[in-house]
Amino acid sequence: MAEIRSTMDIVLERAARMGKANADEMQYEELQRRGRQLGAEFLDDANQKAALLQDQLKNAPEAQRKALRTGMLATMLRNLFLPRDEDGKVRMKRAMQGLIALHGGSSQIDALCRELEQITRRYGEHRKQIEEQLKEQMRMQIQQALARETGMQTDASKIDPTLDPRYAQEWSHIEAELSKQYGQALEQYRAELARLSGV
Repeated sequence: MAEIRSTMDIVLERAARMGKANADEMQYEELQRRGRQLGAEFLDDANQKAALLQDQLKNAPEAQRKALRTGMLATMLRNLFLPRDEDGKVRMKRAMQGLIALHGGSSQIDALCRELEQITRRYGEHRKQIEEQLKEQMRMQIQQALARETGMQTDASKIDPTLDPRYAQEWSHIEAELSKQYGQALEQYRAELARLSGV
């Protein structure tokens, strides 16, 4: 609900600004929106080279470049997150490639992105390890409960602990805690990249 309210706040703020905004401000905002769109297109198309972002800026009129770049950078920064699957990993990697390209291959940005990539890789490994441990723990508990109820041993490998509602509840709690821990580090990197990007 808070997310909906914050989106509504943004819409209302933008509407209030548009009421007061002059033509230059409205054009700047429209160019930023276009930059965000170009950034999203880059992230969605795995065949696009990161250099294309730079080319798009070079081909734009000089007066429009800053606003377009700001929009592109905002999209790249928004796509730095803790990936939970392969698609997420690919998207985040593309966002980092885009950031580096938009900073002209800056070694400082590249180093920060590499450190961020290590954090997200550790998060993925840690998440997988904990998930497997929880599955094994739940599998053993279910096996023991079945043995008590039926007096027969059940092959633990045939038990799917993810079907037990307790598993979903426990995993949700663990995953939230893990995301919170790694999310703090991610936010620090994102904030530093945003500061260096001027966004």
